[in-house]
Amino acid sequence: MTLRGIRGATCLTADDADEIRDAVQELLREIVERNGLDEDHLISIVLTGTPDLTCAFPAAGARAYGLVDVPLLCAQEMNVEGALPLTVRVLVHADLERPRSEIQHVYLRGAEVLRQDLVQ
Repeated sequence: MTLRGIRGATCLTADDADEIRDAVQELLREIVERNGLDEDHLISIVLTGTPDLTCAFPAAGARAYGLVDVPLLCAQEMNVEGALPLTVRVLVHADLERPRSEIQHVYLRGAEVLRQDLVQ
């Protein structure tokens, strides 16, 4: 097994706790499914939110998804002029046997514009 990083992001329509929870759950579900992961593969997850997201921690969505034993860390994205607003990003650290070229990064709800080179 090798430690791999899996990237992802999703956009929201508002700073709303329910929407953050639902969007994070959807994003993690897609990452898990597309990469054939189970909880034992997951080492840790870093979640970030843009500065305009203040109503809830993105990690609460991961906990609601069922990731109760995986270490999670929330942080705030840099406030860069022109950056995509209302966006949650994730970096999943996973123990996998597949090469880096086979990792499926996931961008949803308009976040595809962030990394068009990774969107599949």
